[in-house]
Formats: sequence, C-alpha cells, structure tokens
Amino acid sequence: MANSETGRPPKAEALARAETREVTAEDGELRLDRWFKRHFPALGHGRLEKLLRTGQVRVDGARVKAGHRLAPGQRIRVPPIGRAPAATKRRPPPKPSPVSDADAWALRKSVLYMDDDVLAINKPAGLAVQGGTGTRRHLDGMLDALKLGARERPRLVHRLDRDTSGVLVLARNVNAAAWLGREFQGRNVRKLYWALVVGRPPRDEGQVEMALAKRPTRGGGERVAADDDGKPAVTRYKVIEALGPRAAWLALMPLTGRTHQIRAHCAALGTPIVGDGKFGGARAFMQGEGIGRQMHLHARAIELPMPGGTRRRITAPLPEHMAETWRLFGFDVHAHADDDPFAEAPERRGR
Repeated sequence: MANSETGRPPKAEALARAETREVTAEDGELRLDRWFKRHFPALGHGRLEKLLRTGQVRVDGARVKAGHRLAPGQRIRVPPIGRAPAATKRRPPPKPSPVSDADAWALRKSVLYMDDDVLAINKPAGLAVQGGTGTRRHLDGMLDALKLGARERPRLVHRLDRDTSGVLVLARNVNAAAWLGREFQGRNVRKLYWALVVGRPPRDEGQVEMALAKRPTRGGGERVAADDDGKPAVTRYKVIEALGPRAAWLALMPLTGRTHQIRAHCAALGTPIVGDGKFGGARAFMQGEGIGRQMHLHARAIELPMPGGTRRRITAPLPEHMAETWRLFGFDVHAHADDDPFAEAPERRGR
C-alpha cells in the first residue's frame, strides 16, 4: 500500500508499533544512552540522538537527552528500531521457581510497613533480590505473594546483596515506583546499616572516601575494587560498641550507592565484615569465637521522604544469626534501638 501523500510504500519500520519498557532496579541509575547500548546494541549513537531530537524516544512521556539518568519504574518509549542479532542469541535467564507456601508465608510475615504506595520488608539473609546465572529462587520471582490486595505486582526500587538482611523498599504501583526511584537516585533516602567487623577501626568515628569500579573476572562476572578512575563512593561510620581490638559493632551510612560499597569500605579500614570472605578473605571468619560463617551486615533502617513533606523511618530487627552473636558478645540492642548516629550528617552527596 502506497503512502497517499508521497506515493511511496511505507517503510517496514513505520508499520511496526512502538513499545514501552519499564526500567528495572538492575538498570536504575544508568544513563539513557547506556540503557540503549545494553538492550539494543545495534542502535548507533547518532541514530539514537536523532530519535531523541524528534521525540520518538521518551521517558515517562517527556523528551529527554542521551545523558538522562534513569530511575527504576520509569517507562521508556522505544520506537521500532529492530533488534541486534547478538541480543537474540542471549541465553534467557532461568525461570524463577514457583513460590512455595512456606516462602509466601515468610514474605508476608516479613512486612515492616505498608500503605497504598509503599511496602517495606525485612529481607532475609541468603535470599537474592534478582535472578542471575543459575539463580532460580529470588525475591523478584516471588513478588506476587506480596500483592496483598493491590491490583499491581510490587516493584523493586533498590537492592540489597544476597547475604545482607534488612529493610528493602518496594513500590506498590507504577507511579510510586517512579517517585521512589527518583528519591533513591537523588540520594534523598537515608540508610543506616549495622555490621560486626573483625578488629576495630583506627578512629571511633569517621568517613571513608574511596572510589570503586567494577572489573571483569575470568569467569565472565564482575568484581568491585578500589579504583581512582571509578565512581566516587563515600561511607560514614561510627563504633557503637567494641570488644577491645577483637571486634566492633559499627553503624554505617552510605552517602553514595555503589555496589558492595559498605563491604569494600569496611575492608579498606582494615576491619572486614564478619563472614564477608569476598572482601575480607580468611580473616573475615572469627575462628574459635562460636560465630557462624554468615555475613554480619544488616540494613537496619531507611528514612523515606513522604508526600506532604514528612519523613518516615522504617527499622528492621536483626536476623537470628546476628542476634545470637550480639547476645554472645553482650551487645545491648535495646540501648541503641532508636539511635540515629548520623543525625547531623548530610542527606546527600554529589556523584
């Protein structure tokens, strides 16, 4: 069929329909051009710029530039640009295992806070947030169990490491996902972590500023390491209690949100997190102390800006393996349950 104005047949692309892609937690904080490079590697930068100039690519309905920083939950309009052959050859991720009744019950029991837009849970240590190579059991695959009367499936807006426990925030609808994604991306969310570390930092309170970068490994994965050319990473720390030079209970507040930031920074202090063999090696395991090998890092609290200008603080109790260690060492959780060790700290830090 010819175009009635030009007399020329329409291009095949014009017959195709645009699609909308939602930004996942894994892709949060990517620049838009990097997102296209990841998902549509055959699309050249020049052509992407043209699509942006003509408004064919939009984010949440608005025109943006190639350097626009994405946030989880945002929706990207993708015109019919075709697929790269390499992308079609990718092995699809393993399908998540069905949610067992036991898992569904445990997740619902872990709910710390819920309103119409926000859901917060106490993520157990050992549960991956998203799937990866060989990972079939993960939170993202279980989110239907947390609909809890909502019409939409909750959405991830940030992540915790598999072996880190504590407060994890979910959005209960697409609008909340976009709003929360912006708050996390804009560093408007205060995060407090508790950790047990081997040894004691040189000072009882301080700040670690050490840039971090992801480096490829031989097995095709990535590892995080200190790198002057990496992304800025800043963590504040404070000793809450200590057992002389043997071990210390630290409060930690990341002012940036890099992958494995707290773990790398604790190791850089010379005090690796107990159980964190990835960054602390054999020294991270306190032999002969009666302490298990699980990682002792817990997302204790998150403080969120809420509509209307208020802020809400959500806290999570220690997981059992950390609570047992605290009892063994005589640390008093109740005495510090409501502490905000960094009350005077800035709420955000430039990238």
